[in-house]
Amino acid sequence: MPDVTIIDVSPRDGLQNDPKPVSTEEKQQLVRMLVDAGVEKVEVTSFVHPKKVPQMADAKELVHSLAHMEDLEPIVLIPNLKGYERTKELSVSEINWVSAATETFNAKNIGMSIDENMEQFLKVLEEAKQDGIKTCFSVAVSFGCPYEGDVDEEQVLRIVRRVKEAGVDRIGIADTIGIATPDHVERLMGKVLEIAGTTPVTIHLHDTRGLGLANAYMAYRAGVRIFETSASGIGGCPFAPGAAGNLATEDLVYLFERMNISTGIDFEKLLDAADYAAILSSKNPLGRIRHVERKKEKGN
Repeated sequence: MPDVTIIDVSPRDGLQNDPKPVSTEEKQQLVRMLVDAGVEKVEVTSFVHPKKVPQMADAKELVHSLAHMEDLEPIVLIPNLKGYERTKELSVSEINWVSAATETFNAKNIGMSIDENMEQFLKVLEEAKQDGIKTCFSVAVSFGCPYEGDVDEEQVLRIVRRVKEAGVDRIGIADTIGIATPDHVERLMGKVLEIAGTTPVTIHLHDTRGLGLANAYMAYRAGVRIFETSASGIGGCPFAPGAAGNLATEDLVYLFERMNISTGIDFEKLLDAADYAAILSSKNPLGRIRHVERKKEKGN
């Protein structure tokens, strides 16, 4: 069994904000390549309003097309109760519900206050338990907000306590704008893990300021064993000004494997998936190791 679990979010977070249209077939191919590389958990899409995030308009069609894929545990992001109603009829293993640690980001991202968001989530959680679907509650802008600046750790921990008590299956902590530093990650994640107890905790890192790997390593040192990353480092939140791409999956896998921390992922096949993700994106990917490894193969 691998020492850590990698959840790749490139089909959702990697492509959601990209102006270049990506077909359902291309998204399906990206998921297939990730699974072939050994990435079993993939956040494949989000059930958001197509006018707000046009790239995710094919969510239902994409999930249907992946239903036959063995070894895939598909995760979908939902922003509200209506999103869950659309999701529960499909073959998904887990839903990812996102709230923010600040009121301003919550209002701009999903049009609700933190308390209103929590009330809806608790309803979804109850339904999901009855439907046999796992739930993750992710706290966006946990390390800093593009609108409110510094975020009081207690704001994050207050939310973590509520969802832990409610019985969520997984808790996610997100550095949505890539503002975290290693010492902040170590401090906050230690407190989150203490509250979470036996509930699994995930960290979602963006590499906006080039600290993604350092922050991931510090999260590992703190006790985190589940990481959300994006092939080739593509992506960024459409509601977070200045949020560059995610930490690249291949960069983190390279780091862990060099440290003899097993990921269960075939690195060469992952590089192929990262190459494909880079082609689908219209932005310059942030991933570093892919370029180094490909140059080695060419003898440059």
